[in-house]
Amino acid sequence: MRNINDISFSVLAQSALATTLLLTSGFSQAMAPTQEDMPMMAEHQHSHHDMMDMTSEPKSSETEQLASAAQTELTHRPSTANTLQNSAEQVPHEGHDHRKEHGAQVYAVTTIDSQWRMNNDDQGIWKTELESRIGTDENKVFFKLHADRPESEELSLEAKLLYSRMISDFWDAQVGVQYRAEKVQLNAQYTDTEEQLDAAMGLHGLAPYFFETNAYLYMGADQYVALSLETERDLLLSQKLILKPYLDLSVVLSDESKYAQKTGLSRATAGLEARYEISKKVMPYVDIAYEYSKGHTENLWQSKEPTDQAWSYGAGIRFKF
Repeated sequence: MRNINDISFSVLAQSALATTLLLTSGFSQAMAPTQEDMPMMAEHQHSHHDMMDMTSEPKSSETEQLASAAQTELTHRPSTANTLQNSAEQVPHEGHDHRKEHGAQVYAVTTIDSQWRMNNDDQGIWKTELESRIGTDENKVFFKLHADRPESEELSLEAKLLYSRMISDFWDAQVGVQYRAEKVQLNAQYTDTEEQLDAAMGLHGLAPYFFETNAYLYMGADQYVALSLETERDLLLSQKLILKPYLDLSVVLSDESKYAQKTGLSRATAGLEARYEISKKVMPYVDIAYEYSKGHTENLWQSKEPTDQAWSYGAGIRFKF
């Protein structure tokens, strides 16, 4: 009986082992791909990789283009060090000279000033001034004319022709000639005109505190030596209304001519002008001034002229073009 049981247990154990081996073998075959499935899997994997390559190809191409453009720009762009070096080479190492900044263009400016003046004795005088300049900032030619015509009297005038050369930022040196034609009182009934030609030299420019200044030395025949000074400054009350104080002085140092002037301060004028600029070309104005005149000495050819001093006032118009 025992042998039968042992045989039965052995048969059952072998059957169980065979069943287990059979199940294990079937599971492995189900999990592993067959030969028919291998080509399909390979084709699927190949398609997946192709899609990945197609997706990534534009990105790779765009990246390469950006990198190439950046490399080209860096290659052609000058370095900062070279730029600074070139700039440093262009800047001069000497002191700054404003005269080198001035252009070489030629320009011309003409000013015409005409006014009627009256003094305390109601004596009128017509005054005309003209100034014309042409040239560059460094080299110019000036022509100046000043004419006075009192009522019922002869014309007196001064004319200058000057060459002007810039010697600093604010000053020009000038040299030229002056022509003078003055009325001379011979006696109570007769007058004459004295004409003289003098050498002139001086300075024209801007003094401190913005005073426009002209200072000249004159030397002529018969030991004539004289000085003149003109200075003025604009004071802006508005863009159109401007006040201008001014001072004119003439000093005779020596004069041995036929119609000699008194030595010393021969003429002085201190005044205040108020003008309204309709434009930069048309400027009417009114003027009040104190005038001093020493006159001529008495000799065989002329009577003595008394010193004259008086207040005067007037109105005029100035053109600039």
